[in-house]
Amino acid sequence: MSPVSQTHLNLPLIARGKVRDIYELDREHLVIVTSDRLSAFDVVLPDPIPGKGAVLTKLTRFWMDKLARVVPNHLPRERQTFDAMKTELASQEPELTADHIEIVRKAKVFPIECVVRGYITGSGWKDYQKTGEVCGYKLPAGLKQCARLPEPLFTPSTKATTGHDENISARQAANIIGKEAADRLAEASLALYRAGAEWAEKRGILIADTKFEFGVIDGGIHVVDEVLTPDSSRFWPADRYEPGRDQPSFDKQIVRNHLLDIGWNKTPPAPTLPPEIISKTSQAYQEILRRLTE
Repeated sequence: MSPVSQTHLNLPLIARGKVRDIYELDREHLVIVTSDRLSAFDVVLPDPIPGKGAVLTKLTRFWMDKLARVVPNHLPRERQTFDAMKTELASQEPELTADHIEIVRKAKVFPIECVVRGYITGSGWKDYQKTGEVCGYKLPAGLKQCARLPEPLFTPSTKATTGHDENISARQAANIIGKEAADRLAEASLALYRAGAEWAEKRGILIADTKFEFGVIDGGIHVVDEVLTPDSSRFWPADRYEPGRDQPSFDKQIVRNHLLDIGWNKTPPAPTLPPEIISKTSQAYQEILRRLTE
């Protein structure tokens, strides 16, 4: 399987993000191509992960269908009519498949990332060790690394076009997008996380944290971009969960850990990945798709 590094469809290119190439289809719809590119610490790595983009697209589609009753999303209602179009677009490039492509409704996207943490890990763990807080929330003393939080927390961040996203408080989010919108995004984020975490835990997977994006379509808030994928979430096997240490994972934490182990300074250019890390990451993405959707 040859990886999809970058696409050049015969459509107007609107943006090329860290992972996704976004094209304009018509006045109401966009074409989102999820490539096999991988970013870590907000830097795109030189080595794509074979099959990764298709996994992200299929898993996002699965969650959007399952959680549409919780929060509406940007998939078109008549999307079956676009299936032939996705196949035709995929035929424009040899490595591309229809599973890399999604056609969505246009949305006015909010300029913040909506992070929900169910466990204390990553940057939240580092902040807690220094201050006893995470994004303005005072937490109980004595929590272990990767401990389950008393309640999931809404901990937004900035959405940097270049450089690193930065954690902000809910109050700071309200200053950026307005209190009413911030409250509604917090409610939607927590509802999606709880519903997704409940489904995943029944299948032996703990969702440690995740990130959502939202936009306005026809005056209502919709979830957009990706939902509960291994790019936007930390997935831990429940049968191996043990607070007080790093957890094995089914996500790009495999790559993050490797980059930390070799002492990369998190600034471009990113180092190349060893073949075994690429293979291990690709297998983890395929495994989490299977476990969550079968």
